[in-house]
Amino acid sequence: MLIKTFGSAVYGVEAVTITVEVNVTEGLHTFVVGLADNAVKESIPRVESAIRSSGYYMPRTRLVINLAPAGIRKSGAAFDLSIALGVLAASDQLTPFLSLKDYVIIGELGLDGSILPVKGALPIAIQTHREGFKGLIVPQQNAQEAAVVNGLPVFAFSHLREAIRFFHDPASPRTPVSRTKEHHLPIPGGPGLDFSDVKGQENIKRALEISAAGGHNALLIGPPGSGKTMLAQRLPSILPPLSLQEALETTKIHSVAGKLPAHGGLITQRPFRSPHHTISNIALIGGSSVPQPGEVSLAHNGVLFLDELPEFQRSTLEVMRQPMEDRKVTISRARMSLDLPAGFMLLASMNPCPCGYYNHPDRECTCPPGAVSKYLNKISGPLLDRIDLHVEVVPVPYLQLAAQQGGESSQRIRERVIAAREVQRMRYEHLGQTANPQDMKYAGIYCNAQIGSRRMRHFCAIDAGGEQLLQAAMDKFKLSARAHDHILKISRTIADLAMSETIRPEHLAEAIRFRSLDREGWAG
Repeated sequence: MLIKTFGSAVYGVEAVTITVEVNVTEGLHTFVVGLADNAVKESIPRVESAIRSSGYYMPRTRLVINLAPAGIRKSGAAFDLSIALGVLAASDQLTPFLSLKDYVIIGELGLDGSILPVKGALPIAIQTHREGFKGLIVPQQNAQEAAVVNGLPVFAFSHLREAIRFFHDPASPRTPVSRTKEHHLPIPGGPGLDFSDVKGQENIKRALEISAAGGHNALLIGPPGSGKTMLAQRLPSILPPLSLQEALETTKIHSVAGKLPAHGGLITQRPFRSPHHTISNIALIGGSSVPQPGEVSLAHNGVLFLDELPEFQRSTLEVMRQPMEDRKVTISRARMSLDLPAGFMLLASMNPCPCGYYNHPDRECTCPPGAVSKYLNKISGPLLDRIDLHVEVVPVPYLQLAAQQGGESSQRIRERVIAAREVQRMRYEHLGQTANPQDMKYAGIYCNAQIGSRRMRHFCAIDAGGEQLLQAAMDKFKLSARAHDHILKISRTIADLAMSETIRPEHLAEAIRFRSLDREGWAG
């Protein structure tokens, strides 16, 4: 007897519905076909043990399990539950009142029949809803994650017997249809860290405010102990809340990577990823034999913080150049090519030299001649060119450290950032932003850092005085065309923070000041 059920496989951050065909005929042996990997083929002993533990039997006949389409490689254990229900129906042990073909079924089976969680429940739920299935069967631990999709009935079970009972009895318990907006409750503020803890460093706080308001990349360069890491860790506290579209995008990526907490739903805080400098190329950019999101994708809609930037391998840093421009990572394999979103803000910190005290106001640098340039050259020019803000951090004087009064709170800075982002949202809302958040498209422009060269002249127009100032800076600092565009984008953000419709010369002057490493002779 031939029975069809439906499972799902995740490739990149998108899901593909897989038809699971189970045929029980006369003969011997069990065959799993359809380009299944070892993890899928090993499902047969798990399925048999789970079926026996649930009070049923595994048919001792010829059993053929086909996973279609056959041209796509299948991996993982998420097909266990759909195979088990197909085997029971094909052997006449399950006569379902509800049609198995109306549901997508995912879940790994334990030997005792328990249903274990799987990765990628959210993209699977989105694809299930898109294809018009009546519902999605998931493990209990994935229920909240899958239930954020509007209008999709989600049925969550913890044991194979519960899933069998559901198809036998249409009155068995079911989860209600969820509404995405009920799960999207942005947390006011951010983590517990606050800028009010930082004494002095007003120039650096200003730079990070501009970075947060426009989504710009930033590099903090200064001696050890000057507060670079402390300031960087507080950047999430001034970032604007995730929109519903961004929350869905972010949750989808973390779901595929298996980074969501147990029983987790929609992510409501912007990611802050801080990998160690020993990270490999693939761990940073994503990939492996079964492509998985890397750190640049896990930081999508958030911050990727690279502390001690020159200590990272140069080849590892170079792989970020294309994602920083395109806001996506393209991973190509012999059988597939995948696009992973990577719209992150890069925040990096570094010492100015090996000893750390070059340009220090009080301590003398002990590095030999040429060491400063050699140290800075660990970071390629093209990568530095893609970083919008170069900010020098100097140590805080004792009187400021000893002062009782703290700095401006993150909440006040965040209010200005949110107001500037709202100006940008209204400016760019007609440029391809997706109306339906569940369409999961990444083409829209949401902040000034994403403006392309084609639209630069329209959105970043400057007057004659500004043109003269920018030309003088280009000639003096020998700036590249990309640095020219960065200055215009930063100027646009500074003007937005000032609630100015036009970019004035003072906005340009402040933007030029944040290109420290472009100054001739900075490294000696």
